[in-house]
Amino acid sequence: MEQKSKHSILTSRNNRYLYLLALAPFLFLVVMYEMLPLIMLIIDSFGLDKDAAVRFTLENYNKIFTTLSYQRAIENSLKITLISTLFGIVIAFLGAQAAYNSRGKFRNVFLTVLNMTSNFAGVPLAFAYMIILGNAGVLKQIANIYGIEFLQNFDLYTSNGLTIMYIYFQIPLSTLLLIPAFNGIRREWNEANMLLGGTSAHFWGHVGIPVLLPSLFSTLSVLFANALCAYATAYALLMNNFSLLPVNISASFVGDIKTKPKLGAALSVVMMLIMCIVILLNNFITKKLTKWESR
Repeated sequence: MEQKSKHSILTSRNNRYLYLLALAPFLFLVVMYEMLPLIMLIIDSFGLDKDAAVRFTLENYNKIFTTLSYQRAIENSLKITLISTLFGIVIAFLGAQAAYNSRGKFRNVFLTVLNMTSNFAGVPLAFAYMIILGNAGVLKQIANIYGIEFLQNFDLYTSNGLTIMYIYFQIPLSTLLLIPAFNGIRREWNEANMLLGGTSAHFWGHVGIPVLLPSLFSTLSVLFANALCAYATAYALLMNNFSLLPVNISASFVGDIKTKPKLGAALSVVMMLIMCIVILLNNFITKKLTKWESR
């Protein structure tokens, strides 16, 4: 028995070493391409572009929170991110519910379209919207012919146009994330609700949505990060004409006149802090909801 126990201990240790050896390349990539650049970015954010001898200063952060252009960049990013996230999660809820209730060929086609549209973002999405809703876009021409006033007056090259584009690329992603959560809702629950005389509104208000709440909040955090860090779509549509955090960060590193990498590093840290706060808040709410459901 002792020999068998020693053999099992040695086997488990050997397996542990094999697992660590298999993880070594992944850990190397994480350290070299994620952790090390992150540490260097945080260190650089406390330096000065105009004086390389200064090793630690809060001037960059003071400039970000006291300069109107950077304040506006944070405000615009948060505004567009929150609006697109809320609209995206509501529409995605309806889309995921439709996928949950459907069967057969329609569901397969729906999932195929979602997979295709979820990858349609960035510069191609911006050009597509220019062709459709730009100043000489297809819908604008139709609106001019038939006198559709709200389309004639719509300006794609504003914050409203950018928000619509953000909502567009949020919907497929959030729908794909919510569909597996809907699969956790048993159809027997809805049947029991109907037998007891409950309506569809009663079921979703008292059973469906409470069960889905942890998944909904998790999806919200993903959508928030996705919109906050989006760069290509906004830059392709408005370039530097609209102040956003990702656009300002890019301009700090590849400016046309003078680069400001230390200031760009500070802006990046501010954006990461905003994301971390939202993710921590989301995790706190999710834990509370999980404890409430387990009671």
